Amino acid sequence: MVPHPPLIVPEVGRGGESVIRETTDSYVKAAEFIRDLAPDTIVLSSPHSTMYADYLHISPGSHASGDLGMFGAPQVHFDADYDEELSSGICSLAEAKLIPAGFEGERDSSLDHGTMVPLYFIRQKYTDFKLVRLAISGISLEEHYRLGQIISEASDILGRRVVYVASGDLSHKLQEDGPYGFDKAGPEYDSKIMDVMGSGRFGELLKFDPVLCDDAAECGHRSFVIMAGALDGKAVEARMLSHQDVTGVGYGICTYKVTGEDSSRRFLDGLMSERVSEAAERKAGEDPFVSLARLTVETYIKRHTLPEIPVDLPQEMTDRKGGVFVTLHIGDRLRGCIGTISPVRQSIVQEIMANAISACTRDPRFNPVRPDELPLITYSVDVLGDAEDIDSEDSLDVKRYGVIVTNGDRKGLLLPDLDGVDTVAEQVAIARSKAGIAQDEPVSLQRFEVVRHY
Repeated sequence: MVPHPPLIVPEVGRGGESVIRETTDSYVKAAEFIRDLAPDTIVLSSPHSTMYADYLHISPGSHASGDLGMFGAPQVHFDADYDEELSSGICSLAEAKLIPAGFEGERDSSLDHGTMVPLYFIRQKYTDFKLVRLAISGISLEEHYRLGQIISEASDILGRRVVYVASGDLSHKLQEDGPYGFDKAGPEYDSKIMDVMGSGRFGELLKFDPVLCDDAAECGHRSFVIMAGALDGKAVEARMLSHQDVTGVGYGICTYKVTGEDSSRRFLDGLMSERVSEAAERKAGEDPFVSLARLTVETYIKRHTLPEIPVDLPQEMTDRKGGVFVTLHIGDRLRGCIGTISPVRQSIVQEIMANAISACTRDPRFNPVRPDELPLITYSVDVLGDAEDIDSEDSLDVKRYGVIVTNGDRKGLLLPDLDGVDTVAEQVAIARSKAGIAQDEPVSLQRFEVVRHY
């Protein structure tokens, strides 16, 4: 686990690197640790490589080069040979296991600074290795962990000795005079992440509050999670070398030496077991609205057909029409949400079934639900009341009312009482964004109430 401040490279820092001397000294120790392990390949994940919201990019080709010219040091330049066989093996396993990762979509083949800063120190101590370079993504932490597991599996298949280097800074909001200012989440994140990483309690990485991570403006969390996945089921000797926050950005360095197997450290399996139990408990208390959504999703994902409509549904569902939103979650993470503002089908039953299929297969923010995810999913169904025109945001209540914003033929909707949406201003701003309406454009407002079924 290493940071990547360009400042730490003397040709960039020009003496300024002295303020993070402790980090420099730890970097040298980390490089010596890698030298002593003598890996065939270094797998390195960087938050500054090609990044997508829904795809984990793996750098293709046989080699790449880069320099630190954008930081005023073009003379810091080197080439890296890629381990094409291992990269291809990772991509093949990812495709087979339906993990959205691979060679597609490279925008810039040059080495980024999140890669070059670690290599700057490593190459001073050890050069007899090839490289596999990964990006991070906006997809779930669980999928990042699974990619790490795939890296380990592919390495074992090929007989590679591999060191994983997780490049990433910590919070960027640690000091008022830092480049990103201060937020109380900054030191809270740094304290927590160094406690977790310093002791090798990788399972806790999967349970960090995403609001804390966002507010802290962390950089490396997903990089660390991929590394944790690569060490899944392994006993490790964890060593925290240093943590500094003198520049307003957190820099942490830890090393992990594999000492054997340890089945108690299969952290993703443990988390999935917890979520299966939670989902089963929720399922036991579902009402007919939610049960129908679940039945529809599970039947469609498994068999690509619609289920038979249960004969004992309440009349409220079979005889009434209404706009309906179907929402899927895995743990605290949204997994799909699609709905209709007003009824477009003959009954709430048909509305639920159609929107359930859309939520699990056509939400543009997510890949379609996989069969192995079905036991993890919890559902909610919102039945919308009639929308009413309002004159201003003063008539809204973020907990009670949903909002519809309209400008011409552009219309955006946001449901009420959503996690992370605490003010009317936030609610309206998100609805505008969903509709592609700028924050300074005029809109007409409507509000509506919902009956939420769990």
